[in-house]
Amino acid sequence: MLHLRVICPPERTEEVLGALEAECGATHIVVSRGIAIDPRGDVVQADVARESANDVIVAMQDLGIPEHGAVTLVPVETVLSAAARKAEHDAPGDGAETVVWEELLSRTREESTLNGLFVAFLTIACLLAAIGVVTDSPVTIVGAMVVGPEFGPLAALSVALVRRDRKLRRRSILALVVAFPVAMGITLLATFVVKFFDWMDVTTLESLHQVDFIYKVGPISFVVALLAGSAGMLALISAKSAALVGVFISVTTVPAAGFAVVAAANGEWRIAGLSSLQLAVNMLGIVTACTLVLWFKTRADEEFAAALKGISGLIGDEKAR
Repeated sequence: MLHLRVICPPERTEEVLGALEAECGATHIVVSRGIAIDPRGDVVQADVARESANDVIVAMQDLGIPEHGAVTLVPVETVLSAAARKAEHDAPGDGAETVVWEELLSRTREESTLNGLFVAFLTIACLLAAIGVVTDSPVTIVGAMVVGPEFGPLAALSVALVRRDRKLRRRSILALVVAFPVAMGITLLATFVVKFFDWMDVTTLESLHQVDFIYKVGPISFVVALLAGSAGMLALISAKSAALVGVFISVTTVPAAGFAVVAAANGEWRIAGLSSLQLAVNMLGIVTACTLVLWFKTRADEEFAAALKGISGLIGDEKAR
């Protein structure tokens, strides 16, 4: 379940209470009048089944609460309550499969923000990937995959495409087109330093056998990216973050960037080009899969809501007779 806290102007309190009482998935409704200081007003709290969260948020938005007060939703790990069990039972749908859109937008917006931390993580990942290439070490490559934060803006771009959110789309694209060149540029400088001190024993990258899969792009690369992107988006919308680790070590976005840099520094432009193509294929596959998963999920939810409305109408007609 989710815990809802609403700060609202006193003249809106009864409407907020009415909206919550009308929602079968809301329970444990509490009102504290006049205790909110900034913004001033009343505080209404409730526990809401995930299946009903989107309807509750829409109701609060229709009442103008975000403009004149605040709406906060946080996950509740443990609830011991017969009323809560009833609310989850009565709410239509399955909580584990419900996409709480504002929650997803908030999470992807945060993970797609271009800042120093994002660039630092991506740079460290690219450096690890370059070291993995130079040392022909698959373990180091896997480490680079896990450290890389690039899935955040790729997932955010998919959410922006489905929700037609231009601001989020610009934010995610900016994070990618700025952070990757910066990270690869720093990695290129580091590679030249390694070559200057003769710490790089690889005369040609063609001789590598443990990590050569990175630049060997093909149809399977796109299939893996599609599968990983699908799993990643499903993990996001179901809040099963443990599955994201498997996503990170399935695709070769950051390793491809690191391989391209090392190949360019070594003057092996064919491999650099193939690695860059691998990077593009993986990004395209992830965004495509994430977008399709969200689109199908949205359509499925709409069809379920329409079917439920039709069933309710039939029941109402039978009762009227």
